[in-house]
Amino acid sequence: MKKYGKIHKKFFIGNDLLKIGNVKFNSKAFLAPMAGVADMAFRELCVEYGAGYVESEMVSSKGITMTDRKSKELLHLSEKERPAGIQIFGYDPFIMAQSIETVMEFKPEIIDINMGCPAPKIVNNKSGSSLLRNPALAESIVKEVVNASPVPVTVKMRAGWDNESINAVEIAKRVEQAGASAIIIHGRTREQMYALPINFDIIKQVKQAVNIPVIGNGDITDGLSAAKMIEYTNCDAVMVGRGSLGRPWVFSQINGYLNHETVIPEPPVSERMRVMLKHINRICEYKGERIGIREARKHAAWYTKGIRGTARYKREICSIESIEQLEEIAFRIASENQ
Repeated sequence: MKKYGKIHKKFFIGNDLLKIGNVKFNSKAFLAPMAGVADMAFRELCVEYGAGYVESEMVSSKGITMTDRKSKELLHLSEKERPAGIQIFGYDPFIMAQSIETVMEFKPEIIDINMGCPAPKIVNNKSGSSLLRNPALAESIVKEVVNASPVPVTVKMRAGWDNESINAVEIAKRVEQAGASAIIIHGRTREQMYALPINFDIIKQVKQAVNIPVIGNGDITDGLSAAKMIEYTNCDAVMVGRGSLGRPWVFSQINGYLNHETVIPEPPVSERMRVMLKHINRICEYKGERIGIREARKHAAWYTKGIRGTARYKREICSIESIEQLEEIAFRIASENQ
């Protein structure tokens, strides 16, 4: 392992453990609650690689209160992924609060409120990042959920709705006043979606404006990018989203650099294929092979990113119907990329 050029600040995790409420973390690298991606199988795998905290895929508060089967399925947390949170979304403060009783049946350490999702389906339902356009409602939601929750409540948000309304500092102050225990901020507006580099300055401004922990989110792909964000913004931890797709080992890479300033390289192709098969087998175990293989196609494609011949492999992966077919492709990928 080699060393990066010096980062000015030291990040020895063991000497600087983060706490949110009464919840302690042994790593400053968290997994983002990505819908359709961060299911139990993926969360467990990321924890095995050193993720200090994971969250469920976002769950509709309205669906929870209506005992919707799909919503209830998303609430399940295993003992292998602790500490873990459940993220809820919605726009009605009282329905959000009402959902907490059911959420707590699944024993999350933290409840997170989604105020950052940019997806049109969520935004058009007046939820997710749409709440950034109504600071008073955002504050009211947090207040009601905090009053109903026996565990710490956090808020995941964006810089603002668009470049003309970057109001993360105002929202952060309001949700802190309403009782939030931490803030997770993605350094882009809703309008920017995932384009352009993130705005480190808005994360820094939020950190300076509140007295609760702030977790930075956006474009974290390795140890150096994590360290740069922490150094520049002074945030308390980082949350990894797209940088973990097909790369659950990114958490060990981040921890390695934050702990010892060492670079853990990308694993060889054969190891990537081994981890991929472990991941897909676990999805099939939890959801059944029919659903598991259908979901496996996107995950397997991510694991092949950057490998020589990836376009051909992705075409094959898109048509797999069984775990045996994927095993055959994985063996061939490893053999052809030694």
